[in-house]
Amino acid sequence: MSRIGKHPVPVPAGVDVQVNGQEVVAKGKLGSLSLRVIDEIEVTRDGNALTVKPRSDSRRARENWATARTLINNMVKGVSDGYSVNLEINGVGYRAAVQGKELVLALGFSHDVRYAIPEGIAIKTDKPTAITVSGADKQKVGQVAAEIRAFRGPEPYKGKGIKYETEVIFRKEGKKK
Repeated sequence: MSRIGKHPVPVPAGVDVQVNGQEVVAKGKLGSLSLRVIDEIEVTRDGNALTVKPRSDSRRARENWATARTLINNMVKGVSDGYSVNLEINGVGYRAAVQGKELVLALGFSHDVRYAIPEGIAIKTDKPTAITVSGADKQKVGQVAAEIRAFRGPEPYKGKGIKYETEVIFRKEGKKK
């Protein structure tokens, strides 16, 4: 029995969740998200909670039971509160700025890196060395943050590059004479 799957998903006030067969749609103040659950999983609404159960005892149903519950929970949480990832830029002359629908990064290359901001994602740069990626879809927020970090990942000798705010970079000692 799944330890995660057996817990109901609470639906907070201000979030409208509709279950139409295998389609689950959540609407809230930050937008609307939908998820198609596999046929082996059953989703039902009980008042202010969603219950996720396997329809059979098949291996596929047991494998996807907790996954479906977690995806629905992330959806409900995303449309009500949203998700955000903070990135830090370290390095002399490295900076970021939002210009219209693009994030412009100066990362020590011969040219500025321009990143088109996807639909449903908001990027803020409060300081030139801090980037905040936020949105309702947890997967999309994490993917955009990973793509931005990949332009110039942190290096272990001087610590220069883009890193997550909570990430710890293990520093290496340089060459000795």
